[in-house]
Amino acid sequence: MQFTNKVVLVTGGSSGLGFAIAEAFASEGATLVITGRRQPQLADAVSRLGKHASAVCTDISNPADLAELFDNIRVVHGRIDVLIANAGIGAIEPLGAITEAGFDRVFTTNVKGTTFTVQGSLPLMGKGSSVVIIGSTASINPGPGLSAYGATKAALRALVRSWILDIKGSGVRINLLSPGPVNTQSLRDVLGENAHQVIDALSEKSTLGRIGEPHEIGQAALFLASDASSYVNGAELFADGGASQI
Repeated sequence: MQFTNKVVLVTGGSSGLGFAIAEAFASEGATLVITGRRQPQLADAVSRLGKHASAVCTDISNPADLAELFDNIRVVHGRIDVLIANAGIGAIEPLGAITEAGFDRVFTTNVKGTTFTVQGSLPLMGKGSSVVIIGSTASINPGPGLSAYGATKAALRALVRSWILDIKGSGVRINLLSPGPVNTQSLRDVLGENAHQVIDALSEKSTLGRIGEPHEIGQAALFLASDASSYVNGAELFADGGASQI
């Protein structure tokens, strides 16, 4: 679980789960590159992550931004040892109110953006490298209003199953980490004025009686990225307090 001298790229690493994951790797000595779409947030995150962290302002749905990101990493670091493909978006749009713009936006970011993030990283990754894609329990239990978002996360699961065959023999592992509800500001923002009641209901569904904390997802990401999981490939790890298992 040590990442000293390892180059770790965390997309969407300036806030929420992405920042918590970046913090976990920083605590284990990683050289971090984080991405996000807002420069002020990135600058603040880098200042909190320490001297071995840097940032590249990137919208993963934009091919030109991705090309610039990988060019930067190639020049500065020469490689990627771990990719945490975390960047993604979601919105509540129930059937009957799904908009074409909203549908396109979530699929373009979560599916297309993640696909080309992984594909662009591979030339910089060698044997023993690891890709961890951040999914969601919404892939199997999306709940009301989350059909499009859940579909994007289910798509990621299908992609990983194929990708491990496409790169067989490369020595690069690809796994999926799928959190359940986690106590982040973004979750509370999405839930709005009903946040407290909904979180109480979600806690009841968990066999641990609570929703997750961001640092717990960070620890799960460390495991999947590390040599401790060297024989784990193409798996989906649900980090949701057991809710998906009952």
